[in-house]
Amino acid sequence: MSKLLKSTASMSPGGGESSSMAAKKKNKRSHKRKREEELERLDSLPWSSTIPIGEDDEGETFSTLFAGSDELDGGFLSLEEIDEADYNLADFPVDESVKGKKGLKSKKQAHENNDSDEEEAVDEITEDKAGEEEESKGEGDLESPKKKEKKYKNKKKKERKKRVKEAVEVQESPDVLSYCTDMSSSVAVSCDEENKAEELDGEEEEIPPEFSAWSLMRLHPFLMKSIYHLGFKEPTKIQKACFTVAAFQGKDVIGAAETGSGKTLAFGLPILQRLLDEREKVGKLYALKGEEAQKYSADGYLRALIITPTRELALQVTEHLKNAAKNLGVRVVPIVGGMSSAKQERLLKGKPEIVVGTPGRLWELMSVGEKHLVELQCLSFFVLDEADRMVEGGHFRELQSIIDMLPVTDKPSEGKTQSSDTVSDAPKKKRQTFVFSATIALSSDFRKKLKRGSSKSKQSSSGEVNSIEVLSERAGMRDSVAIVDLTTAAILAPKIEESFIRCEEEDKDAYLYYLLSVHGQGRTIVFCTSVAALRHICALLKILGVDVCKLNADMKQQARLKAMDRFRSSENGVLVATDVVARGIDIKNVRTIIHYQLPHSAEVYVHRSGRTARAFADGCSIALIAPNDTSKFYTLCKSFSKESVKIFPLDSSLMPDVRKRLSLARQIDQIERKGSRERVDRTWLEKHAELMELELDEDESEEEKVDNVRQRKVTSAQLKKLKEELSSLLSRPMQPKKFSDRYFAGCGMSPLLQNQLAELTNQKQQQQVATGGDKKRRKLVVVSQNCIEPLQALRDGSKEVMSMKGQSADKRRDIATLRKKRKEEKIGRRDQRRDQKKKRKLMASS
Repeated sequence: MSKLLKSTASMSPGGGESSSMAAKKKNKRSHKRKREEELERLDSLPWSSTIPIGEDDEGETFSTLFAGSDELDGGFLSLEEIDEADYNLADFPVDESVKGKKGLKSKKQAHENNDSDEEEAVDEITEDKAGEEEESKGEGDLESPKKKEKKYKNKKKKERKKRVKEAVEVQESPDVLSYCTDMSSSVAVSCDEENKAEELDGEEEEIPPEFSAWSLMRLHPFLMKSIYHLGFKEPTKIQKACFTVAAFQGKDVIGAAETGSGKTLAFGLPILQRLLDEREKVGKLYALKGEEAQKYSADGYLRALIITPTRELALQVTEHLKNAAKNLGVRVVPIVGGMSSAKQERLLKGKPEIVVGTPGRLWELMSVGEKHLVELQCLSFFVLDEADRMVEGGHFRELQSIIDMLPVTDKPSEGKTQSSDTVSDAPKKKRQTFVFSATIALSSDFRKKLKRGSSKSKQSSSGEVNSIEVLSERAGMRDSVAIVDLTTAAILAPKIEESFIRCEEEDKDAYLYYLLSVHGQGRTIVFCTSVAALRHICALLKILGVDVCKLNADMKQQARLKAMDRFRSSENGVLVATDVVARGIDIKNVRTIIHYQLPHSAEVYVHRSGRTARAFADGCSIALIAPNDTSKFYTLCKSFSKESVKIFPLDSSLMPDVRKRLSLARQIDQIERKGSRERVDRTWLEKHAELMELELDEDESEEEKVDNVRQRKVTSAQLKKLKEELSSLLSRPMQPKKFSDRYFAGCGMSPLLQNQLAELTNQKQQQQVATGGDKKRRKLVVVSQNCIEPLQALRDGSKEVMSMKGQSADKRRDIATLRKKRKEEKIGRRDQRRDQKKKRKLMASS
């Protein structure tokens, strides 16, 4: 099917030509008039004035828009595909230069032909206007040259105003805005990504009414589509509170909210909103000014730098921002330790707009002069996530050096470590600073400190960053900062149900195994404060047949990532970790948090417990409290204003079976650890003797060798017997102490089984009512013992609660009594020393 291109363009008049060309131009004008008559008839047809984006009935797409070319001086050229048979235009005159190019297949070739045709048309019309002016002169125009020039300037001025007005009206249409966005991001986005973005923009998706809360925040249309695809129906409180002040008022933000409240998007959405708005403005300027608009564009420079305390959190923030920026042409790159720095340097050569990293690796690349990280003149956002962890004593000294690299926005000459020749062409951008955490404490005169200390903090670079206030001052935060504190007195998320188990230190392993085996539904994270405790737990649980993943700071980055992937892929996975996982890690369906060892501070306890009950879900936190941990636990509860804490319900009839299994596991672990230690020592000695070219003397006699071989055989047989015994116990479910194999009596039923049977009875009754009382023989149903998650057991179990008020009062009385007793003892010892001195003096005088 033959096609016809419809083109309309607005152009400005050109200068005059010599009178010798007038005869040639008269012939051209006559040819042009005939063509204009056909164009007028063509314009009268019912054609669509908009630019169609999408596919026709035959699956073909052909729609393009040009804006702001220098030849058209701000005009617009729209191309539309029509069928000439529908309008009887088979004899429509087509320019010669177009006839030879009808077989074009790609859009790129079509664009190039149109550009060349339009240039010829512009030259032709310019020559016609010049010929008309020459004719008017020849016919004896009596106006003076000055009046003519003035009249021509006024006419040109009016035409220019009209074109600008039309350009603005056309640019406000969504199709033109999408084009401008694509034009301004053409340097940073590949051709494939541009095509995907155009297809996405062309699809007119209707946002369901349940997403109306996002519409009230005035999100960019492209960002609104991303939120819709992510499935977030409404923003959280921290996202609502931070978006307006950050995106539209341009303020710095200090945000504090409970764990799992969506703080990543709270600072991520304002960043994406500003980048899209700036890109749109540059697109409009490009349509009006052409290439001159590029000097206002910050493409190719770093726009947002986000720093997190841990590698896992940095990778998670990167993933969340990538999902939110999908099809927006904004690239996010993680820069963390434990990975190849050469690969990360290659990623930075792509000039991403957003970089998320940890302080150590960022400063390592900055210190060697990585261009993309050093040129910070266009940096619009500096974000510190989990800031309370950043300012802990002795941590992240590199953060101070990174902050000192930031240019001072108000006084560009101060604190600027970059060389001026590298950033001279970059447009200067206003920088916003975001500081977020779940726990933030600020003094009452914080704003006054920012006002009077912003310059001092920059000059005193030798001081340590030891508080969030000092960190904010050093980062250049302004005194107009918006402080969004949504934390409550309890600090923890409202849907976290806290509980504890009082036990001896040596019984913690037994209660941990009880929780994982009896209440092992859903993902569980077990927190330890030491790596030694972590290794001990993992060894025992593996022997007991529990599939555990371990994660600590001493592991290599690849092993840490594999452990996280394994944990995420298992619906009932168990992760044993140190506090490196306590910060910001967002894993779905984490139902239970177990504190095997209590943390050293209340902030860490909040972050640990915050790994569950995220994003409006619920969860359970269980602390194993030994006698030595009692005072620490009371202090934690007091800091959260807890009046009472539930005691986790336990089925004591199952504990003998648990202890029996654990005893066998400990014996097996002890034998295996002893054998592995001996092998390691022997291997170490042999290895170093070989390196030093020494021969080891055999100190053992023949009898000792025979005894050692015999002992190893005995140990091996003992180990095999223990493993067989443990395997037989693990092959059957745990049974209560008075369980009867012959009779399913009440004494043999645990409370968990009773609850499950009651739920099963209710389900069967509801099914009978639904089916109209159909009396058919039912199949045997097997009730499992370990299918109740801790949260459900805590809700259905006993309502035993320990009051923190009484306990704290008793504790205070005990402390007061102890102090009084110590004081009396001190006074008694002092009086005793006085009496002894007096006696010695008397003896000396006598």
